[in-house]
Amino acid sequence: MKKIEAIIRKSKFDDVKDALHQIDVNFFSYWDVTGVGNEKEGHVYRGVSYNTSDIQRRFLSIVVSDPFLDRTVDAILKTAFTGIVGDGKIFVSDIEEAYRIRTKETGYESLK
Repeated sequence: MKKIEAIIRKSKFDDVKDALHQIDVNFFSYWDVTGVGNEKEGHVYRGVSYNTSDIQRRFLSIVVSDPFLDRTVDAILKTAFTGIVGDGKIFVSDIEEAYRIRTKETGYESLK
């Protein structure tokens, strides 16, 4: 099993969520986060400079079986992409075990 953590633009969340549902990834957690990115310059709108050092994003935490890893990452990459600095990051790590508390199922069965 793999854990996918993705930090994406809030404006792309609905697109990413829909893409994940289309590939049968129907359970994940998410929350709003604020971070500091690599962008050093502020944005100018109508002659006023705005500080963009604190960036509002959405953090997704998804656990999938190994065969779902590539399609899940691809779905996020395709739908979260804008081509502009600040699109986000994806991190993948191993999960040793998972348990469903209600049924005591373990491993992949606990994810279904």
